[in-house]
Amino acid sequence: MCGIGGKLYFDPTRPVEREVLERMNAAQAHRGPDDAGIYCQGPIGLAHRRLSIIDLSPAGHQPMANEDGTVWIVFNGEIYNFQELRSRLAGRGHRFRSQTDTEVLLHLYEEHGVQCLQYLRGMFAFAIWDGPRRQLFLARDRLGKKPLCYQRDGEALRFASEVKAILQDPAVDARPDPAGISHYLTYGYVPSPGSAFQGVRKLPPAHYLLWRLSAAAQAGDGTLEVVRYWRLRRDRKREHTEEEWCREILARLEEAVRLRLVSDVPLGAFLSGGIDSSLVVALMSRASGGVVKTFSIGFEEPEYDELRYARLVAERYATDHHELVVRPDAVAILPKLAWHYDEPFGDSSAVPTYYVAQMTRQYVTVALNGDAGDENFGGYDRYVASLLALSFDRWPAAGLLRQGIRWGLALWPSPGGRRSLRSRGRRFLEGLTEQPERRYARWFCHFYGDRKEELCRPEFRAAWGQDDALDVLLTAYRQSDGADFLDATLGVDAALYLPDDLLVKVDIASMAHSLEARSPFLDHEFMEFAATIPSDLKVRGRVKKYILKRALAGLLPEGILHRPKMGFGVPIDHWFRHELRELAYDTLLGPRCLARGYFRPEILQRLLDEHTRGTANWHYLLWNLLMLELWHRTYVDGDGELADRRRTADRAASPAR
Repeated sequence: MCGIGGKLYFDPTRPVEREVLERMNAAQAHRGPDDAGIYCQGPIGLAHRRLSIIDLSPAGHQPMANEDGTVWIVFNGEIYNFQELRSRLAGRGHRFRSQTDTEVLLHLYEEHGVQCLQYLRGMFAFAIWDGPRRQLFLARDRLGKKPLCYQRDGEALRFASEVKAILQDPAVDARPDPAGISHYLTYGYVPSPGSAFQGVRKLPPAHYLLWRLSAAAQAGDGTLEVVRYWRLRRDRKREHTEEEWCREILARLEEAVRLRLVSDVPLGAFLSGGIDSSLVVALMSRASGGVVKTFSIGFEEPEYDELRYARLVAERYATDHHELVVRPDAVAILPKLAWHYDEPFGDSSAVPTYYVAQMTRQYVTVALNGDAGDENFGGYDRYVASLLALSFDRWPAAGLLRQGIRWGLALWPSPGGRRSLRSRGRRFLEGLTEQPERRYARWFCHFYGDRKEELCRPEFRAAWGQDDALDVLLTAYRQSDGADFLDATLGVDAALYLPDDLLVKVDIASMAHSLEARSPFLDHEFMEFAATIPSDLKVRGRVKKYILKRALAGLLPEGILHRPKMGFGVPIDHWFRHELRELAYDTLLGPRCLARGYFRPEILQRLLDEHTRGTANWHYLLWNLLMLELWHRTYVDGDGELADRRRTADRAASPAR
């Protein structure tokens, strides 16, 4: 796990500035504290920070070249089938100088070109400069576990694991993109390929980018293409008995876990107390034969605390268990989150993820987790709600009932928020007035429809072009090959919410502490298998993850298998009424925030007042707005953490001058 960066001038006679590459490396030092390297040759420059996981020797130094120095690579991630690929390549005459998966990938590219992607099983983002072909090849793994962003203008193409590295080039300005911010308000994240910065793009999962300089070698003469190389198919359902499904689920998960135990450094596991992370710990214990180190986060507020469930699993498998109770220190943590996440990021579970990664890194360098279990097997309450609503849609009098619901909602004041039974009931009824795709969006999104329109000033709405932010989600539905609506929804979440929210959250939080996170449920072969399971085996009535729970019988305590899902919730509703109250008022109603011209101050005031009085729960929306403003202060205004990091980058780059 590492940090990569680079720059390519389109004019082949213009040399890349080594100082820019040094600054890129300094900005991403947290991603790779063990080593740093630069390759700078004419118009191309590659930068790398290394977190040593496989082959800790200097032979793993990057950028890495082939034997004659004509092809160079910088790589971030893990290729879990690299030993098998190495044997094949050796049989075809390739010679190796290290034990790394990076060198395997380099030779695989020599053998197959861009088609090397078809052979890879793992998580990755990499850049390969092919001198003889005069081309730059960037690629990202199928599910989007490893990040890769880029920026192109008339002179150059820049790329990096994190946007902050691209911004180290003085030629790049940090300007907010109104369309990206509009999408952030709706989803709580900016969906790829967009970003919150004008001119910066994120390479989507399962895509590669190829820039070819022309043979004529004229300045600025070349071609850029972004190509999708894989898609998760959902139209290949298979027929099995439930017992056969259960056996295959366990066998495939055992393989995915076993592959992720290959490491030359200590490893452990995040243990939330939910089904998915608990299963990973159980399978790790069976596969390793040793004591597994586990790490859990808890809260003082009992309705959010899952430590007691994590302890059940830790005791069952006699793990070396570590716990931390999170007590918010807003002054310390929020500027760090704004810095590390590059873009405004509205998922408040980034807070416990950051803390659990920080604790885990004190003991191990690699941690397995249970990410993607919900998207593979239907683990969210909103899936059950969708099925209930579809039943309503089939009623003969559904049209008349919808009109009655609209009239009733107009007379029923909104309680606000999401967590209370009353507010969730209203949200469900509101959804019944919509078509299924927009209904799901209403349950899923933060600011949407009238709520977004009343918050945002007309000038801001005009700046983002009045595009419907829901088009991203609705397009994903239109492109789905799911067998039914639930199946399509699982695919939409795997295409949007999973890579742009959940995986970003874990990658950034873990790499902030130089910790590698591995996700067995995200093994692409396992996900292809899970997509063949009929959706009625995933959500049955009100039972979520039906077939997965059957497969796990006997592996996990009953108290884990059948307890209600909590998610990785954070007590920000409490925090905004207490620890974060003053900060929220001062920040959102302060002159700097209001001067940006995005929001109506009276609406901001109302959201804050209603929440702090306890007459509504607007904590998700307030967190969304608070992180947006802190992002502006960090990246657009250049305050705090950004200024400190720039000074660090200047000091790191100064020896190169």
